[in-house]
Amino acid sequence: MKKIGIVLAIVLALTLVAGCTSTGGGGAPKSGGGDKPYSVDLSKMVQVISEPSKQYEDLLKSGNYKTSSALKNVTPFARKYDNLLFLFPELPADISKYKRVTVTCKYYDAKNAEIPQADTKAMVTLIIDPKGDLRGPDMGPGKNTPLKEFNVGGFSGLVNTDKGTRINLAQGIGAILFQNSSDDVKFIELTQITFHNGSASGQEN
Repeated sequence: MKKIGIVLAIVLALTLVAGCTSTGGGGAPKSGGGDKPYSVDLSKMVQVISEPSKQYEDLLKSGNYKTSSALKNVTPFARKYDNLLFLFPELPADISKYKRVTVTCKYYDAKNAEIPQADTKAMVTLIIDPKGDLRGPDMGPGKNTPLKEFNVGGFSGLVNTDKGTRINLAQGIGAILFQNSSDDVKFIELTQITFHNGSASGQEN
């Protein structure tokens, strides 16, 4: 009986060791995790007010422009693919360590009524240098635009999901540009920007 007890104890010990080995010791992060998500403080975002006679590029280079702390464009969009530009506050020096980003927004019609989320309503571009190229290539990332994604909030959108969109940041981020992809979208409201490696909620994938 004593021998049976010893054998069972050995089997139990081996099982525990095998379990720890297969899970990386039980506490190691899964692939893609390991860094706490960083959510941008939206109260510190600065909206650059556009002027009909000037492009954003000209305003930013001149340094003579008006700003707002509002997270929704102050005046309604005048046309399709109109622009809403925000400047980031100072971000952590190691922001480039993050490999994914989640961006969410709401959009509204001319009466300021919220429009249900759908494809072909809004697009977003992340910008490294606000005084450089603000739009990048027609499709996909560019040298100054590490993220360009359509269908923000829609069924096909990835950037608006908890998992977010993969990005490759060689340096910090200076601005974010929203554009309406539909004539019925007159206002866009920024609601979240989170940099992460696992998921925006902090749970590993």
